[in-house]
Amino acid sequence: MMIIREMTIDDYDEVYRMWQITTKRALSKADERDQMERYLKHNAGMSQVAVVDGKIVGTVLAGHDGRRGFIHHMAVLPEFRRKKIGHALAQTAIQKIREQGIDKTHIFCYQNNETGQSFWRDFGFEKREDVFVYSFSNDKI
Repeated sequence: MMIIREMTIDDYDEVYRMWQITTKRALSKADERDQMERYLKHNAGMSQVAVVDGKIVGTVLAGHDGRRGFIHHMAVLPEFRRKKIGHALAQTAIQKIREQGIDKTHIFCYQNNETGQSFWRDFGFEKREDVFVYSFSNDKI
């Protein structure tokens, strides 16, 4: 039996180990414990974990900036995929964002992540062709 519950900083070590398997190329300094603790506090109640037999098998990092919702590091362990865990996590995260009065949620997905792109398309997300994402390292100032 699977349960979905709020992610807490106490889940960090187990979640980070899972990300090492599922989303390693996307990990950065922003995913270190102190950064994650700040994110979880800033977006209290938004991020979720899926637990089966006491083990975290999926996670979704979610939040908003006051205008738009964002999903980061949506991941399910490979042996637990295709069991609707990802769908349940995404649905829960979007509902939590919606409860905050936010009417649109974005997801960033790598161009070569065909599995992720297929998942989000099937879920109902629409690929945007009209915007580019630019990033800046704030330590350059």
